[in-house]
Amino acid sequence: MAANKRLNTAYLLKESFGQLWDYQREGWARRFFENWRASLKWQRLKPYEKFTEMIERHWDGIAAYCLPENKVSLGYVEGLNNKIRVIQRRAYGLRDEEYLRLKILTSTLPPL
Repeated sequence: MAANKRLNTAYLLKESFGQLWDYQREGWARRFFENWRASLKWQRLKPYEKFTEMIERHWDGIAAYCLPENKVSLGYVEGLNNKIRVIQRRAYGLRDEEYLRLKILTSTLPPL
């Protein structure tokens, strides 16, 4: 990393950005992001500038993730995606999207 200072800076910025997901209040997360963006000011890293624009566009979803009740484990999400893929595979040839939506919704309901 000593040989390429810009690469070292990019790596450190990438690693530090992961702290954003640990905040439990939107204001703190926003302050962290603004400070992180300010540290990019003189770095001339175009991909990071595009990344910050994307984060700005999706900020509402990121802010919603800060709330503890909105955090969902990846295992649950992967299981749900797998269930949906199985339902889609079974329904191969059927063109009724409303029926597929109803099947997905009923598969996620708790048993009676």
